[in-house]
Amino acid sequence: MSIYLSGLLWVVGAAAAGAGSAYLVRRFGLDEGRPDNNDAAGQVFTIVSGLQAVIVAFVLISQFDAVDAARDGAFKEANAAVAASWAADALPEPTRGEVREQASAYARTVQDVEWPQMRDGKTVDSEGWAQLDRLRDTVAGAEIPDGDDWATDRKTESANQLWEVYQARQERITGAAQSGLGVVLWFVLILGSVVTTLLPNLFGGTRPITHIIIVSTLAGTITLLLFAIYQLQNPYAGGTKIEPDAFHWALDRLR
Repeated sequence: MSIYLSGLLWVVGAAAAGAGSAYLVRRFGLDEGRPDNNDAAGQVFTIVSGLQAVIVAFVLISQFDAVDAARDGAFKEANAAVAASWAADALPEPTRGEVREQASAYARTVQDVEWPQMRDGKTVDSEGWAQLDRLRDTVAGAEIPDGDDWATDRKTESANQLWEVYQARQERITGAAQSGLGVVLWFVLILGSVVTTLLPNLFGGTRPITHIIIVSTLAGTITLLLFAIYQLQNPYAGGTKIEPDAFHWALDRLR
């Protein structure tokens, strides 16, 4: 199902539920005394809705930041792998060819194996780590002729770039494993949203149609924000769905 259609169904369903609750309250509830409670109900609604808005905004912004960090980290990892291979071009054979071949194999593993695993929320296999270990050993074992300072510098640079790959990879795998909000946080978000939506039913004095429109609009707006949080909780799936474009680019460069 299209993300836009899915989001629309979420919002329309919540707005309809909010409108139904407002209609039932105005149809079967007691109106006596409700306008007199507007001041007290308004203060409670301000506090509750304010706290809920802060929580929703904080979670939504943190999820946006997590998606941006995941995208930047993927390019950092891919760029470092390419830079390590380019730096190793100054090394003698067979190290030069082995480094390029192993860097390409690593990029293909990330693109074809690990990315689908992260998208499905599965544990990433250890093959990528093993490939990086072999790549590190290949660079470390390169034999440099005596007095070739340029090749020595390039070997050091290649090793430094591999360290950047290790760091970016660790952040990517850790972030993928920790993606998604916990049950407690979802409980707070959903229950707080329901309470915030139902509180306007305590107000009195407005016309029934106006009351229904207010409650349904509030319910739809809050649900739209919750839908955005739901889509952003896994950077590699859902509405964000970061693609392995960085490693497509890396493979093109390594060819």
